[in-house]
This record gives sequence, structure tokens and C-alpha cells, in this order.
Amino acid sequence: GFNVALFHAINNIHFGFLDSFMLLGTALGDHGNFPLYLALLVLTAFVAVARMPVQDAASQHTQALRWLAAVAVFSVAYVVDGWVISALKPMLDFPRPPLALPEGTVTVVGLAEYHHSLPSGHASFAMLVVASLWPLFKRWWRVAAALFALWVGVSRISLGAHFPADVLAGFLLSLTVVTLVFVAVKNLGRLLHRMN
Repeated sequence: GFNVALFHAINNIHFGFLDSFMLLGTALGDHGNFPLYLALLVLTAFVAVARMPVQDAASQHTQALRWLAAVAVFSVAYVVDGWVISALKPMLDFPRPPLALPEGTVTVVGLAEYHHSLPSGHASFAMLVVASLWPLFKRWWRVAAALFALWVGVSRISLGAHFPADVLAGFLLSLTVVTLVFVAVKNLGRLLHRMN
């Protein structure tokens, strides 16, 4: 019903710039980018903490812990999310749009894929990046982060790789994983603080 109708509404719109833009969104949402994103996160954390005034040691310590927590959440959630997705995709083995829908009704840009549709790994990774860093972001960065996740998710539909339900499942899966990991890291931090 609605899942297929929304898929067609997005997948039926194609022109040169849009296809290139969607391919870029998919490329940025590839989980293989994790080492690069982790390196950028660590570098940004280092610069942010190093630029704080030395006189304000308490604030610097708090800021350093926030950045360290974000790095920990991002790293651990990436591993957990990867395990869950690698188990779910083959177990569910949902067909992708080119296999599930009548021939000639799906526009595929790039390589066609036919199996392991639910959940979308790209959408999941994009949400993992956004949710892990959310506590660090100010208002406009949060808007940009939300638009990034949306861009990656829509790109998977536009390119003919996933249904909207696959994208939504990927978003919800990573949001759940990041939330659980965040709570675990926060509780671990409190426990270590009490032990000191």
C-alpha cells in the first residue's frame, strides 16, 4: 500500500543532478566510512578541548568527558549495530524493489541489488552517526545532521535500492542501539566516578 506508493513517488523522479546528488548521499552513508568519520570525530574532539581556556579546568574536564563519551558511543554502537544488521538481513531476507515489484516499474541507478532489503544498512549508519553526535550539536548542527540522515535515507529509495519501510527500520534500529549504548556508557561513567 503506502510503502509501495511512497517508493514510486520518490523513485519515479530522475534527472542528472538529482541522481548524482542521491549517489553522493548513498556514498556518504556507507558504513565503510566509519574509520574516516571516527578519525574526524577524534580530531574535532581534540581541537575542541584544546581550544578551551586552561583557566577553566572544570569546564575543560566536563567538555573532554562529553567528547570521549561521544567517541565511545559512536564506536560501540557501530559494532553492535553491525552485528544486529548482519544477523537481521539474511534472516529476514526481504526482497528489494527490483525483485519485489513488476519489471520495468523500478528505476535503478547504480548496481541493482535483489535481496536483504530490511533494514537499510545505509540509513542505519547515517542515523548512527547523527544519534551518536546529537548531544554535542547545537541547534543548526542538529538541523544539518537531521537533513544528512534524511538525504541518505531518501537516496536509497531514489536509487531503487530500498523501500521506505527499510529506511525507517534502519533509522529506528540505530536510534535504539545508540540510545542503549549511550545509557550504558553514561552508567559506566557514573560507576567509575563513584569508584574514584
